[in-house]
Amino acid sequence: MEKNNRVLLGMSGGVDSSTAAAILKQRGYEVVGMTLELFAGSCCNLSTNLDAKKVCQQIGIEHMTYNLKDEFKEHVIDDFINEYAHQRTPNPCIECNKYMKFGAMYEKAKELDCYYIATGHYAKTEYSEEYGRWVLKKSKAGRKDQSYVLWNIPKDLVEHVLFPLADFESKEQIREIARENNLKVANKPDSEDICFVPDGDYKKFLENNSDLKPKKGKIVNTKGEVLGEHTGLYRYTIGQRKGLGISNPVPLFVVGFDNEKNELIVGEEKDLYTKEILVNECNLILVDKIEDEMEVTVKTRYSAKEAPAKIREEGDKIRVIFDEPQRAVTPGQSAVFYIDDYVVGGGKIC
Repeated sequence: MEKNNRVLLGMSGGVDSSTAAAILKQRGYEVVGMTLELFAGSCCNLSTNLDAKKVCQQIGIEHMTYNLKDEFKEHVIDDFINEYAHQRTPNPCIECNKYMKFGAMYEKAKELDCYYIATGHYAKTEYSEEYGRWVLKKSKAGRKDQSYVLWNIPKDLVEHVLFPLADFESKEQIREIARENNLKVANKPDSEDICFVPDGDYKKFLENNSDLKPKKGKIVNTKGEVLGEHTGLYRYTIGQRKGLGISNPVPLFVVGFDNEKNELIVGEEKDLYTKEILVNECNLILVDKIEDEMEVTVKTRYSAKEAPAKIREEGDKIRVIFDEPQRAVTPGQSAVFYIDDYVVGGGKIC
């Protein structure tokens, strides 16, 4: 595709993507706003679509919708259910980014002769002379930076991705720009929940949408001693302390699962720490291959602090060796590797 200034912008009807639309228009891009119809929930309902459409009309750009409900169910919802069924704790936003926003939406962008796609994520893309390639970097938004959920963008797609909010340091700056442009969504509250679990009750969602049902089993300690009874392994996650229904002289936490025996394994705080992990489904952006070992920092959850570590490839997996043991590293979550502000890549924790 020849380079042009047409950009397909994913619009959720929220203040971030709406402000991104206004910024792109002001920067001279020919913007097409697109609302992805993913699920009949809080982020994909009729009012969301109408909010996005009104913003597009107001700033004078085209708006369209794209029905991806079947694809969303296959790649995001079914994956969410399957992960919990196998005692893994998924991050559905990462799957949505991979298959919907930077998968199906990019394919649609090419059909519409858009050289770029854009979203309201707080992240940054740029060409790096040092690395001789287009790179993904942290934004200036500090704790609100969202590069963690973008590690699986294909490296050849990075030069086609625009993040108009990359250089803003706070959400209030974004809201101020929205107010300056008289966008009615300027004060719209942020959505913190998983879009298809708007009430936050993921256990109820799993039980209503799969064959996962409460199934009692033993709670055992790391020695195999029975301490109590659980109500279904999918209802627990690594590091959980509350809701175990057991008393003990020292606090106990979920440290593992035995699916074959239907046992929930609990241990003390010290049992939550691990020095090495393996990740699979890896995607490298900054480099094509890890030669020998690479020193990086690693985030193992969106809200986690980065931890110094070394990484090396082992077949199609990457081994992470932390400088210091890390607490409650959880299978199913993503481990994302950084060098300074650059995203090296990432993978799913095994």
